[in-house]
Amino acid sequence: MVKEIERAGLPVIHMCTVVPISLTVGANRIVPTIAIPHPLGNPNLDPKDEKALRRNLVEKALKALTTEVEDQTVFEE
Repeated sequence: MVKEIERAGLPVIHMCTVVPISLTVGANRIVPTIAIPHPLGNPNLDPKDEKALRRNLVEKALKALTTEVEDQTVFEE
């Protein structure tokens, strides 16, 4: 699905916990997340720290969305 949306001209971010799967399915812009049961958060953190964690992930995804890529790219930082 990701490849077809990209082929239509819309950039897509694949946020995932298992990067090798994203690479296998051919996602171009990959943002690693936290853990399988809580990909975009950590319920063990206090609310302020969890909000900062989530914000960081969203900002990373937005940066990836606006970055031109030629091949599959994993946005670690």
